Amino acid sequence: MLYSPRTERMLINQFIEAMRALPNVTADSLRWEIQLPNGSIRDAEVDLHIAGKRVKLEIEAKKTLYPRDVREILWRLRPYSKPLRQEGDAIVSVLAADSISPGAKELLKEEGIGYFDSGGSVYLPAPGAYIHIDKPPPKGQLKSFDSLYSGVRAQVLHALLHHHRAWIGGQALALQAHVSPATASQVLSELERLEFVESRGQGPHKQRHVSQPGALLDSWVKRLAVKRAPVLRRYFVPALKADNLLPLTHALAAHGIEYAISDEAAAQHYAPFITHVSQVRARVLMSADWDVAMAGLNAQSVEQGVNFTVIDAKSSGELLFREQAAGVSWANPIQVYLDLQRGQGRSHDMAEHLRRERIGF
Repeated sequence: MLYSPRTERMLINQFIEAMRALPNVTADSLRWEIQLPNGSIRDAEVDLHIAGKRVKLEIEAKKTLYPRDVREILWRLRPYSKPLRQEGDAIVSVLAADSISPGAKELLKEEGIGYFDSGGSVYLPAPGAYIHIDKPPPKGQLKSFDSLYSGVRAQVLHALLHHHRAWIGGQALALQAHVSPATASQVLSELERLEFVESRGQGPHKQRHVSQPGALLDSWVKRLAVKRAPVLRRYFVPALKADNLLPLTHALAAHGIEYAISDEAAAQHYAPFITHVSQVRARVLMSADWDVAMAGLNAQSVEQGVNFTVIDAKSSGELLFREQAAGVSWANPIQVYLDLQRGQGRSHDMAEHLRRERIGF
């Protein structure tokens, strides 16, 4: 149930109005608190007419739906999870919720159960009619997803994926990710609800393990696709080449500037793919000596002819799990993969090559 019957009914009414807004669709005979033949209770029942065909919807309302929630109620819905005929009517079960996770939506589709969320997304598999409207997640869910994949919470994801084969406790994870134990616990709980991790043990001995690292990484990429691109600093640095970064890295190190080379140059370092990289991109933790370091390299701020691009890191946490090699600090492969996914040209091909050859999931 939701907070109260009132909010429950508001959500169901929102769903019905969304149906009525579709062409050749009408809804009538709305009934509340219906007891089904198997003894279970549905929050509402409504007759839907789609292009002259009648479909009876049995609706149950929830606050949120994660895969685990869906599985817990499937046994009750299973007799009605496939379109059935009863007295000439098709019967389809529908779950309405304020927010529904992507994994929960996939489960509902597999079971032939309809869904509706407060953002306006609808899935309704009815005999002779198929309705699927995919809209952005509701604001609350969108904010939750965004926070999971950004800021200090993203540091937890990096730590988990960096050690994806290991079982790890919350305290140890917090230390590796440079976050508070509370932040690590919140992220782990959310990932467990999303079924990206599994757990063992109880209390202070509880450990988690990333059971679906590939799915977690895919989910991260999807969130990046709808986020605003970071602000970039663009430079032309004379004589800078991707295959000879030492003049650049020596200048940064001389001024105590923390950095990590990412994107194509880093991908080429980890998993060679192309013969020439024309631009170097780095994540940099800015300091008061940045302009001095750039002046020492005769770097010019430009909009065209760019060969050195900088993403400002908000904290040293964005540079976690850097790898040192040949006098250069390289961003960790997961960060490189994510940065390449936001690039253009051959970036996506390089990203997939890096994932196959170095990341491995």
